[in-house]
Amino acid sequence: MLLTLILLQGFSHTLAANHGSHWTYKGPHGQVHWSDDHLDCGGQAQSPIDIQTKSVRHNPALPPIEPQGYRSPGDGAFTLLNNGHTVEVSLPPSMFLRGLPQTYVAVQLHFHWGSRGQAGGSEHQVNGETFPAELHIVHYNSESYANVSEAKQRVDGLAVLGILIEVGNVANPAYDNILDRLKNIQHAGQKISIPPFDIHELLPGQLGHYFRYNGSLTTPPCSQNVLWTVFHQRARISASQLERLQGGLYSTEVANSLPVPLVDNYRAPQLLNQRVVFSSFPVGPSAYSAGEIVAIVFGTLFGCLSIFLTIHFVVKRIRMKRIREQKDVVFKSSSRRAVSGNSHRP
Repeated sequence: MLLTLILLQGFSHTLAANHGSHWTYKGPHGQVHWSDDHLDCGGQAQSPIDIQTKSVRHNPALPPIEPQGYRSPGDGAFTLLNNGHTVEVSLPPSMFLRGLPQTYVAVQLHFHWGSRGQAGGSEHQVNGETFPAELHIVHYNSESYANVSEAKQRVDGLAVLGILIEVGNVANPAYDNILDRLKNIQHAGQKISIPPFDIHELLPGQLGHYFRYNGSLTTPPCSQNVLWTVFHQRARISASQLERLQGGLYSTEVANSLPVPLVDNYRAPQLLNQRVVFSSFPVGPSAYSAGEIVAIVFGTLFGCLSIFLTIHFVVKRIRMKRIREQKDVVFKSSSRRAVSGNSHRP
């Protein structure tokens, strides 16, 4: 009887521990309940956010981001993992960032995405616009801390690059290094080794234009110690590449008889709460939405066309007036000669 009681107590403690660490994006353990077990998730400096460009403050002192070792990450294999919440790739310490207040060494990269037929998928938004997916590359402050375990407990411990992903007509070969191997990690807990590849190719081309703010991890424990860099330029993949990310993965283990699709693994935007979002570039028309850009372009073209037509008609009228004046001069001159000739006749 005593043994049974001890076993039951042990089981209940295990269950409670699992309950405290278990989280999902929806349902009874979904993101609206994260702060019940993870207090930081209810904090005042949470991520992601909706970046409102009208409120962004330009800081010309922000330098371009300079990834080091991204193109040649070494000979050691990467580990590709389905952790039940996302697809994660481990990264070697030979990869690090310059252009930040301190040196930050790479730890891992992972994705957030939506589901087929839905527009959403990214965590960060720009002027309310969401994107099909988002890539995060996580780094820790190696100048101040010995490893990521120590750094993630400190206020200046982490830095994350956020890359918004949109869909284009052409496939991005760099992303196939990951997407082609997803079939081997369909279920939670599965992982494989993959050859190292050029991580720099996953990034957008313009690394000098970005938004910067202080925030948090976007998943529990939601630690508020992340220096965020969200690039203004998007990375682009094809529709078929996005579909591979959205389909065929599960958040449950292979032994589960009711597999749960791994989709919609993105957190809703959080309140800014008096934080300031900086930009490394002057935020102008290039930061407008697609609809606003189209309106600006057509407005400019219409204005130019109106000016051209106005000048054309003015020039035409001046030319016609000169022609009439020349005709009048010729006519008057001819008339004078005719009168003069008639006066000399007998």
